[in-house]
Formats: sequence, structure tokens, C-alpha cells
Amino acid sequence: MVIAVSLGAACLLGLGYVAQQHAAYREPLGEMLRPRLLLDLVRTPLWLAGIGLMLCGQILGAVALRVEGLAQVEPLLATNLLFALTAAHVIYQERFGLMECLGAVLVSGGVALFLFSGQPYGGHLPHPSSMRWLAVLVAVVVAAGFVLFGLRRSLQSKAMSLASAAGVLYGLQDVLTRSSLLTMREGLHAVVATWQPYVLPCVAVVGLFLNQSAFDAAPLRISLPATTAAEPITGIALGVAIFAEHLRVTPGALAAEAAGLVAMVTGIVILGRSPFLAKSERDVVRHPDGDGT
Repeated sequence: MVIAVSLGAACLLGLGYVAQQHAAYREPLGEMLRPRLLLDLVRTPLWLAGIGLMLCGQILGAVALRVEGLAQVEPLLATNLLFALTAAHVIYQERFGLMECLGAVLVSGGVALFLFSGQPYGGHLPHPSSMRWLAVLVAVVVAAGFVLFGLRRSLQSKAMSLASAAGVLYGLQDVLTRSSLLTMREGLHAVVATWQPYVLPCVAVVGLFLNQSAFDAAPLRISLPATTAAEPITGIALGVAIFAEHLRVTPGALAAEAAGLVAMVTGIVILGRSPFLAKSERDVVRHPDGDGT
């Protein structure tokens, strides 16, 4: 049941990302990292549809996170790029090539290998004042580091850096979502008395803003893989650090878990370079301070 819900969430997220990027890539480059970007996008029906799909995907992801831990759900959510690629394939009416098939096998195989070898289980919600929550601050610092690194880089490097920062914040968003849902079992008063539900929307908005800036800077094949790779890695790491989720730690299991993650990230990168996801790059002439045409 959790696997089906997680894959449904990944499907909606992938479709949402395609719609968001197609709209954001047509915005002027001068709006990147400026609030005006979101103000302009919010008047675009296609972008709003993409946001709606993403929100529905996040709701399904929250349902899965309420039942299972981050280490179990995050790898499944990472398959959203498979659905994004399929959507682009349907839109542009082109056949899958060898590299797309290889990427799909690596992503799905990597997810299966990680879950089978790691057999993640357990975990508990720490007290709101526990030192374990310092890992949240570490994630924020890492995201800020990606943003600062990309500020004076080339447009492509900037897009990947901003997308990586967005992925880290999306992973953190999943952590805060799971925390709020678990706290809700104790009643609404318990949720109101903790800090996580108040930080959650702030992290979500900043992550969305960075992701749209990455979509504005570069086509989906460049901007989405970094987000898709950073989110599950961050979620899994924080799940272990904060919720004390367990993975098998025998030498063989650790080697297989690492191989699964490497395969998943490699497949994401390969799929992200698919020409299907670069169509908007050919269709839109970019102007640094003007509208796409």
C-alpha cells in the first residue's frame, strides 16, 4: 500500500515539475532569484496546474510518510523523474533511446536494491528540544552553501546549484512533514505547541522559490536531476540522524545500499540529460533581461 501511494506521489510530482519548468523557463532571466518571478508565474495557468499536481503529490507523500519512515519512502519518491520523462515523451512524440532505458533501469533498480538490502525499519519522533534537531540547521547551511556557490557561476552551474539547494530543502520539508504528522497523533494542541509546523511552510516556500529559479535558468534536463537526487539523500540522512531510523549495517548490506544509491543518482543524471526534457531549450529564445519568445 505504501509503495503504491509513494509511486502515485512520484507520478504527480513528476508531472507537476514538467508543467512548472515549461512555464518558468519562459520567464526573463533577470527575474531569477527575485520575488517577481513567483508573482509572474502565479498568473500563468500552466504553472498553477503544475503547482496543483505537485501539491497533490506532496499530500500523497505525506500519507506515505505518516505510515513509514523517510528511508523507505524517499527512494520511491525519487522515481518522479521517470514520470517526468514519460510525460515529456508523450508530449513530444519521440521514442525512448538506449540512454533513457539505461537511466530507467538504474533508477528503478537502485531504489529496489537500496530497499531490499537496507530493509529500513523503526525510528521514533524525538522531543522537540532534542539535540537531534540540530541536523535541521545543518541541512539549511548546506542549502545556503549551494546557493552561494552558484551565485557567480555560469548559468548551467547556477541552475544545478539552485536545484540542489531546492532538493535539500524538499528533503527537509519531508522530515518536518513526518514530524508534524507524528505529533498530530497526540492531538492538535501538541502540534500547536511545537516549532516544526511553523518552520515547515517557510522551508516549503523557499524551496519552491529556488526550484523555480533553477527552472528559469536552465531546461529540465539540467535543473531537475539535481533536485531529484538531493531530496532523497537529504531525507534518508535526516531520517537516520533525527528519527533514528535503522538500516542494515553488515558489510554486505552497506555495500549494496551504497551501490543502490549510486545507481539511483546515476540513473537520475542520465535521465535528466534526455533530449525529451530539453525541448523547451529549443523552443524558447532566452534574453537575459527580456521575455522568452
